Amino acid sequence: MWTTIAIVLIILGLLLVNAIGVLMVAFQLPGTWLILIATGTAAWLRWDDVGGWGHLGWWVIGILFFLAILGEIIEFVAGALGAGKAGASKRAMVGAVFGGVAGAILGTIFLWFIPIIGTLIGAAVGAGVGSFLGDLWAGREIKNALEGGKGAAIGRFWGALGKIIVAGIMWLVVLIGVLI
Repeated sequence: MWTTIAIVLIILGLLLVNAIGVLMVAFQLPGTWLILIATGTAAWLRWDDVGGWGHLGWWVIGILFFLAILGEIIEFVAGALGAGKAGASKRAMVGAVFGGVAGAILGTIFLWFIPIIGTLIGAAVGAGVGSFLGDLWAGREIKNALEGGKGAAIGRFWGALGKIIVAGIMWLVVLIGVLI
């Protein structure tokens, strides 16, 4: 009986930690990696109980690893792709990546009164400003730089939202993994 209670508590704790990981992603923090590490640790604790209830196998860890990488790609590349699609220069695409990270940090700090949304707004605005400045540095006209900045901001917003969705999928994979 105590073993069952311990397993249930470990699983509930894991799901809670992973939910915090999803929330971290919304704040532009590395929550997908928290989900992977927490789940890997729980799997390691129960590794000898193959086929036992609440067992997390290689397939769960492999899927989580793939999703964590995918989330990073989606988040960091989306702003650059948005800028590139709008015709921005390579400097603008690099500026979109760095500006998005800086903007997420500043959005979290200065827009603290609108949690999660403030971070997303900061990331999008930062990507747009970074792209705009990169285009100006590359010698492009202001009108074209603004178009690239707009594309970067939109791309970064959708990239951040995409990573939040990936983190939610990771949480569901763990839930399914412990129930099967």
